[in-house]
Amino acid sequence: MTADSQARMEVRPRLAPHVRLSFDARRQRWVVLAPERLLLPDETAVEVLRRCTGDVSLQDMTDDLAREFDASPEEILADVEALLRDLAEKGIIVA
Repeated sequence: MTADSQARMEVRPRLAPHVRLSFDARRQRWVVLAPERLLLPDETAVEVLRRCTGDVSLQDMTDDLAREFDASPEEILADVEALLRDLAEKGIIVA
């Protein structure tokens, strides 16, 4: 593993300060609340977002999700990175 990829795996994503992940009782589902925005993440995205606390590294997140979903860490990593990139572009996630 290169120094760049090792550093990438130590990133600890978190929700941006103005963003909340919340269970909406009326809708009976998890929502992402941001100023003037409401996102309705699917179940997989919710599992990733719940781990975006700033305390969990990308490596730990990937390992945990691979165990939980009985999938290869490489496959999980690719999916998680794509999701986090998309959410970062929308200002939902910061690293």
